[in-house]
Amino acid sequence: MRLKKLLTRHIIDILGWKTPEKIVVIESDDWGSIRMPSGEVYNNLLRQGYSVEKDPFLKYDSLACESDLINLMEVLSSVKDKNGDHAKMTLNTVMVNPDFDKIRGCDYQEYHYELFTETLAKYRSHNGSFPLWQEGIRKKLFHPQFHGREHINIDRWMQALQKKDKNIIEAFKHNMISISSEPLGMTYGYMEALDYYSHKEKENKLVILKDGLDLFQKLFGYCSRSFMGNCFIWDDEMEETLHDKGVEYIQGIVLQFKPKIKKEKHGYKKIFHYTGQKNALGQTYLVRNAAFEPCLNGAYDVVDTCLKEIGLAFRFHTPAVISAHRLNFIGNIVPENRDLNLKSFKRLLNEIIKRWPDIQFMFSDELGDKIRDKSSSLKTKGSYENSANKHIG
Repeated sequence: MRLKKLLTRHIIDILGWKTPEKIVVIESDDWGSIRMPSGEVYNNLLRQGYSVEKDPFLKYDSLACESDLINLMEVLSSVKDKNGDHAKMTLNTVMVNPDFDKIRGCDYQEYHYELFTETLAKYRSHNGSFPLWQEGIRKKLFHPQFHGREHINIDRWMQALQKKDKNIIEAFKHNMISISSEPLGMTYGYMEALDYYSHKEKENKLVILKDGLDLFQKLFGYCSRSFMGNCFIWDDEMEETLHDKGVEYIQGIVLQFKPKIKKEKHGYKKIFHYTGQKNALGQTYLVRNAAFEPCLNGAYDVVDTCLKEIGLAFRFHTPAVISAHRLNFIGNIVPENRDLNLKSFKRLLNEIIKRWPDIQFMFSDELGDKIRDKSSSLKTKGSYENSANKHIG
């Protein structure tokens, strides 16, 4: 398995957009989304016999509280690249969470949502969280980008609630989406926001995308120019909707999973991507080729492995795009999770600066702009040379 992964990494680095510059992008998913509400809920579910300790997202992931954000900004601020910029993190953000009280009030017959900033206000240790987001944005440490309206497959989740699915109802009691460590009807515990099983569900996803992008612009004051699909699931029509709303760059891993509507077993068409690849609309794919995921890959030295992945990218003259999910930086449930991982993260950043002093930190859309401008420059140069040759001839 490790050999297959290594070969895949070689392929995407070989095919990836080329540059003599050493660029590092850190992409972090799931910001804004509620997962495990609190340590009390976690312990309650554990006592009931649910295997929540087996799922890292249930064990560690939660809304970022004030101390989570303060500590993360401190680490990002501790290093500077050759341009004097601090380490930067693209925060891929979902805009809303379910309004559990309203859904409960209508006996699960209607879906209602609230902005994630409203969710934050319901927690004592999170009241000052969004001003810290804004501080991080001003200091160019954070740059939110669109990760979806919510991190939930609304059609399937509401059906499960209406059918009184035991696990989903139990999760709902605690203001959770699902207990994803338990057997469920959806592979990722109903987190696959843009997956669909019918043409009607597909239409609903397009409406949700438009609404989510409008909410993003209204809250942050700018259009999201890049997009990261939940669970790496989206299709061509969704790319069109994103394009119409100003999204130029599509983040992801080497594979995109495009849903296939079938009468038999649900499935996906797997589509290969690499950094710099463009679709028919001119949108550019940005593909992750490194990872800092201690909560997901704790079996080996994540810092050493990430450094090797970065070195491999640079060997092939392509940017290093690092995956680093939110759960790695959260200490609301297990403070040691945040504290230990931030020490490792700081070690990673210091080692990057030490090994590659000419490094440049960029946000995802900054990398996209770099690729676009370089491509345009090459096209212009080629066009000029062709024109000159014709003139000479």
